[in-house]
Amino acid sequence: MTNKNLISWSSLIVLAVLFLALIMLTNAVFRGARVDLTQNQLYTLSEGTVEVIQSVEEPISLRLFFSEETSREFPLMRAYYQRVREILEEFEERSNGKLQVSFIDPKPFSEEEDQASLYGIQGVPVGNLGDSFYFGLAGTNSVDDVQVVPFMDPRRERFFEYELAKLIYSLDHPDRPRIGMISSLSIGGSFDPHSQQQIPAYTIYEQLQQFYEVVDIAETESVLPENLDAVIIVHPKEVSQALLYDVDQYALNGGGVLIFVDPHAQNDKEGIDASGLTELSGSSDLPLLFETWGVKYRDNFWAGDLRYALEVTTNQGQQRHVGILGLDKEVMSSDSVITATISSLNISTSGFFEPLEGATTTIEPLVTSSGNSQAISSLLLDNTKDISKLLKDFEVTDTIFNLAVRLSGPVKTAFPDGAPAGVDGDDQLKEGDINVLLVGDTEMLSDIFWAQRQSFFGQPVVTPFAGNGDFVLNMVENISGSNSLAAVRPRDVANRPFTLVEELRVQAEEQYRATEKDLETELHETEAKLNEMQLARGDSDLTVLSDEQQAELQKFLDHKVEIRKELRQVRRNLDRDIENLGAWLKVINILLIPVLVAVAALLFFLRRRRLHAGAKA
Repeated sequence: MTNKNLISWSSLIVLAVLFLALIMLTNAVFRGARVDLTQNQLYTLSEGTVEVIQSVEEPISLRLFFSEETSREFPLMRAYYQRVREILEEFEERSNGKLQVSFIDPKPFSEEEDQASLYGIQGVPVGNLGDSFYFGLAGTNSVDDVQVVPFMDPRRERFFEYELAKLIYSLDHPDRPRIGMISSLSIGGSFDPHSQQQIPAYTIYEQLQQFYEVVDIAETESVLPENLDAVIIVHPKEVSQALLYDVDQYALNGGGVLIFVDPHAQNDKEGIDASGLTELSGSSDLPLLFETWGVKYRDNFWAGDLRYALEVTTNQGQQRHVGILGLDKEVMSSDSVITATISSLNISTSGFFEPLEGATTTIEPLVTSSGNSQAISSLLLDNTKDISKLLKDFEVTDTIFNLAVRLSGPVKTAFPDGAPAGVDGDDQLKEGDINVLLVGDTEMLSDIFWAQRQSFFGQPVVTPFAGNGDFVLNMVENISGSNSLAAVRPRDVANRPFTLVEELRVQAEEQYRATEKDLETELHETEAKLNEMQLARGDSDLTVLSDEQQAELQKFLDHKVEIRKELRQVRRNLDRDIENLGAWLKVINILLIPVLVAVAALLFFLRRRRLHAGAKA
């Protein structure tokens, strides 16, 4: 071997050693560094999620239970488990040591299975031996509070990041959130002086009390109580300027606010009409805040909807009411954690929200009307006793109205000239980012629109027939956490089909269907010919085929065999094309890419050496 060849082989060996050393060095130096090259950034956490993770103060332990052995028959669940595991590892990596993640296989009759059951992880029976399949998450904090996802449902994969961030936030803030409630309606119950009886609280109010510390605030108050995690305003009519100022400052400071307004609240009778016979329904608005926040809302118009109009009982019998609507998932945002799990909502004469020109905020629709809608004056409903007239005069405008929205973004204070008289405004915030939810209806909170209350052995039992309660609880849950939690986006599902394979399959199916159609056509033509021959025969025994008929039938049967062969060949060609495609993908992944990387490294090395040699010369 010549010295020149020896030097060349030596160079390649040195290059290979350097390449391996570089890989080891990279693994050591850049341990934990990741680059997400997926199309939809599947493994990139939302900024809100990162803020929640990095704000954790006390250590939190996360235990993911997954049955390895019993999951072998469920490849989709195993693939989902891998994605969940990778996200949990990313959470742990970004937490600065505050999250400790462990992965546990609860084998049958093991201590790990007992531990899963103790945490409340649900085991799904599989197989004939009574084994259970576990796939759930348990989180604990330093004071032994527990938050559990009993079973990881792949159908909720888009919201897993949010649910995990919420679980962590709840463990980091174990105390019950404190909610301020400002309402002109007797939502918390009241005493009726006429009947001398107690009017019960709305069921939604009672449900809120189960999960939150609810603090009632009169509209005449001048300040909000301290340490509130969210503020709910229902049907505001006479909120004092001082309290409105405090709400403005609370929102600018990042506090979550949920507001229910209504252009025609039938649960609030505010007066008698000119005839002295009809009570007028009250309306509510917060024009100062809405205009400052860049929202257009009209307190004298509501959205009628022909598609979702429900039947109601009147003096004229059953009639459809274009203002009382039974909404379904088609008009609810599938991209919001608030509405994604809601299947139905019942509302009545709901107002709607539009962005004002030049608004600095962003309106995210949560619930809308259909395209078969019309804006209807509240006076029209007050002045008519026949709701069929509303239906008769209805004119579809093809406008989709925003009935419930999220409002976010930077705004200025609604009090640019300072605090109202008598209010300390020394620390006034002039601007900030807000996180506000707006709903154009208050009747949806009433029991009659979503739940039936019954007494069972003296205990009240609530049976919901619409998702109004869950909708409200979802909204309050979303705004009572941090703004970071509310900003967590739904993840794109990691469903990346092989588009080229699908194209091959579609082409084969088209060819198969076309050939099959030709076969059916020829079959009908042959049957028609046989019938014609049968009718043309002069003999009486029509049950026996003539020689000509038998020849025609045999000809068709032979052709049918040939067509069947063609169909099988189409299937075989499809399988062969897919196998060839898979083989080429393996060659590219296993051989070609490493070769290209090695060639690129070699060219880079040779170029560096040539430049170095040229510099010496």
